[in-house]
Amino acid sequence: MSAPNKSYDPVEVEALKPENVDLARDEALTAVAAAADLEALRAVKIAHAGDRSPLALANREIGALPPQAKAEAGKRVGQARGAVKQALATRQQELEAERDERVLVEETVDVTLPADRAPAGARHPLTTLSERIEDVFVAMGYEVAEGPEAEAEWFNFDALNIHADHPARSPQDTFFVRAPGAVREHDGAAAATPAATAPDAGAPQPGSGSAAGDSGIVLRTHTSPVQIRSLLARELPVYVICPGRVFRTDELDATHTPVFTQVELLAVDEGLTMADLKGTLDHMVQSLFGPGMRTRLRPDHFPFTEPSAEMDMVCYVCHGDSVGNPERPCRTCSSEGWIELGGCGMVNPRVLVACGVDPERYSGFAFGFGIERMLMFRHNVEDMRDMVEGDVRFTRPFGMEI
Repeated sequence: MSAPNKSYDPVEVEALKPENVDLARDEALTAVAAAADLEALRAVKIAHAGDRSPLALANREIGALPPQAKAEAGKRVGQARGAVKQALATRQQELEAERDERVLVEETVDVTLPADRAPAGARHPLTTLSERIEDVFVAMGYEVAEGPEAEAEWFNFDALNIHADHPARSPQDTFFVRAPGAVREHDGAAAATPAATAPDAGAPQPGSGSAAGDSGIVLRTHTSPVQIRSLLARELPVYVICPGRVFRTDELDATHTPVFTQVELLAVDEGLTMADLKGTLDHMVQSLFGPGMRTRLRPDHFPFTEPSAEMDMVCYVCHGDSVGNPERPCRTCSSEGWIELGGCGMVNPRVLVACGVDPERYSGFAFGFGIERMLMFRHNVEDMRDMVEGDVRFTRPFGMEI
């Protein structure tokens, strides 16, 4: 057997010399350990484990060796490349774990910290007061009734004994809605109103309307039209409370607003008298302002009630003690001892006739007042504009109750 070619001895081939293979491995392991992040590790992998790395070039030289030399050289280079590959995999896992931990720290959401709460508002005191008044009457057996805000003139005026020449029907006091060609809503109500049975020829007739050219539709000036609708739609007896917005042609100032909230009540039954009205009003005032509160009725005139009265309640601040006592003035009642609350009276028989109710058998009483006015003297609100401007600084102090 001839001796092996010295030029192909792995010890003689520069890249396959043991010291060079070990050096290439050690340099690769050092570079892997020094890689500070995944980007640096990718560069190390290309330089020390890529196709042109020292160990890859040494691996190519093995193919030119004689068979008896390939095993030794292949083992040496393979072990070196395996060590580098294992080091790369281990270091990659370490760097990925460090990256994930860093991301968790940087992007973590601490759910234990309290979130920033949006500023809390409060229900509007007008709404709360209106509902509290409703609760008083619902507990007495009344039903809450509602109706449209754009109302036919017959419901808003004619059926309430407010004739066509009444000042309240002028454009200076009422918002008229122009709707040319619109079918008048009260025409249907006219058929349901047995006007022919009216004992008084002067009773308001359905469809009398206002001046020619008007559309016959207005923004309601009170919630009394809801009372008329209730009488037409319900079986007797009728006990209803009618809250809602009403509209007048007033300028917005400290004591007036063109849109305000009104509450009216209506009771129609057999045998009702002014004594029933007085007892009902006493119960309402004592429920809202406390026991012992007194009321009084002063004669007045309204087209839809006869007899009519203005209802006053004793001042809930001074209880009348400020009258004639300059040393103890009362701002709430101006030292008069009484606070005007609203109008009331027995339902005019003409109104009952307009709704098809026999006034010989049935009688009724009605009462109405503005929520804004009650809120003003109850909580010393000096400017009515505060109630309509929607400023949360006004509503928040009232909280959920008033």
